[in-house]
Amino acid sequence: MRRHLSLALMLLALSGLAPILGACQTTAGVGQDISAGGHALTNSAEKHAP
Repeated sequence: MRRHLSLALMLLALSGLAPILGACQTTAGVGQDISAGGHALTNSAEKHAP
């Protein structure tokens, strides 16, 4: 169950980031967007850790 929830949250995050990634015009911008997404996922995981 936990694995399914984790997968669903990851897919939701990636689908939310898709328009932002599509709007980037530079490689640096894509890197910043990916980094921001990674930080958001990490922070969310830390908040919900037991």
